[in-house]
Amino acid sequence: MATTLELAKSLLSPPGDTIQEHIDLIGMSQVELAERMGRPKEKINDVIKGREPITTATAFQLEKVLGIPASFWLNREKTFRKELYELQQQEELEKEKDWLSAFPINEMQNFSWLPPRKEKHILVDNLLKFFSIASTEEWERIYVHKEVSVAFKISLAHTQSPHAISAWLRKGEIQAKEIDIAEFDKKKFKEALTEIKELAFLMPDDFTHQLQKICANCGVAVVFTQNLPKAPISGATRWFHNKPIIQLSGRFRTNDHFWFTFFHEAAHIILHGKKDIFLENVEGTQIDEEKEEEANTFAAKILLTDNELLQIIEAVPLTEDMIHEFAKQFRTPTGIIIGRLQHLKLIPFHIGNGFRQKIDLFN
Repeated sequence: MATTLELAKSLLSPPGDTIQEHIDLIGMSQVELAERMGRPKEKINDVIKGREPITTATAFQLEKVLGIPASFWLNREKTFRKELYELQQQEELEKEKDWLSAFPINEMQNFSWLPPRKEKHILVDNLLKFFSIASTEEWERIYVHKEVSVAFKISLAHTQSPHAISAWLRKGEIQAKEIDIAEFDKKKFKEALTEIKELAFLMPDDFTHQLQKICANCGVAVVFTQNLPKAPISGATRWFHNKPIIQLSGRFRTNDHFWFTFFHEAAHIILHGKKDIFLENVEGTQIDEEKEEEANTFAAKILLTDNELLQIIEAVPLTEDMIHEFAKQFRTPTGIIIGRLQHLKLIPFHIGNGFRQKIDLFN
């Protein structure tokens, strides 16, 4: 039984059908038409059968011989080739169902990353447009076979879900393109971290907007992207089209995790190269332990200097009032101090969690 696509292709009418209808009407054979056009009869038959396109030269020859304007034949040819190409594309896209099924399509549509369509060939087409690629082979080359990619410098081949992770990262690139940022100024960005630390302490309702604005003025795009299933990424840092991007998910939904992740990503931009890509909480990617430790140390000292931490440690055991007082004195979120003390095992992990401020970037 013929498929819908096969039926559609069989019903598609090439411009040669119109040529044949017209010469039948006037009693002219294909051989005579070829002779009058000065073309081999085999070539004219190929044109009539749709195997060969009607070129500009052919269209004007038809105009002279049949008296029908060249513009008619060129438009007819253009429409036919467009419809034929669309049907051929549908056939190719239908073959990509396995690739499509690996993506969290429902969530991507719920987040409005993709249009709400159900037809598989349209979904594949929309996904290709989302990634700005021509075919699924390009997705493989960019996100899996890093040795041939100039668009993405690491391989996601051994991660839990390269499809979901690549979609999350791609959304960050799309978001970053929508932000108007200044030319990157490393010195200015580093100096701005003091202002950003104060923002972390104050936590106004519009802290995400203020953070984006401060960073944009320094030439850094900060974007907030919802996590996808099987892509539990806390943050990512990379350069895309000469623009440094800090992409955050707010995964753990507390201010201490959010701000440590931000300053950790900021450290990668300040300390490390433009060719590096850093993905946080993604197993299966090659990790530069030395650079990650440098970023951890940088973030920790921004939020709480060694001297400040020493003053807090010397005051152990601490009361809640003392912790709040240190937070005010050092302009550091209380949750950050709690997290540091827990990390150093100076207080149990179940103590002080109420000091952490809950955040939700997307509600």
